[in-house]
Amino acid sequence: MGAAAYLIGGGCSDDSFMDFRAGLIALRCDRYEKAAACPDSLADHPAVIAAAEVHRDEAFFCGEVDYAASAAFERITGDSEDFHEAWDKHRASRKRFGQGAEGMGEVFDFDDPREMRCRLPRLTALYPRETPRQTSPSSDAAM
Repeated sequence: MGAAAYLIGGGCSDDSFMDFRAGLIALRCDRYEKAAACPDSLADHPAVIAAAEVHRDEAFFCGEVDYAASAAFERITGDSEDFHEAWDKHRASRKRFGQGAEGMGEVFDFDDPREMRCRLPRLTALYPRETPRQTSPSSDAAM
């Protein structure tokens, strides 16, 4: 799923991936599960098609959804401080798919156009990027 987010978003940091995943979950659990099983299936989604047609890369990136649970917790309990403690206890009691880095899927070179076409043929057709992104020497030196 990380490769799909990278392709649709024109790149994808860890934070952007969390926004992408949150946007998918907000659509419905079945859409998230379908994308997790076959990221290329996102090429069938109307929002992805529409975004590709107008060369916009915001399809599904919805970070506000990440804060819905804490806002609901505060609204119900009147307490904004204990949400993360309660969430950590809840997570520890359950095993869930997609926790942490494994939710991004298989790791490979997302900047390799041939690899992307092989793994995500329909999404790559919507979001063609024929050449790998170039990083400037100054941005590499800053790291």
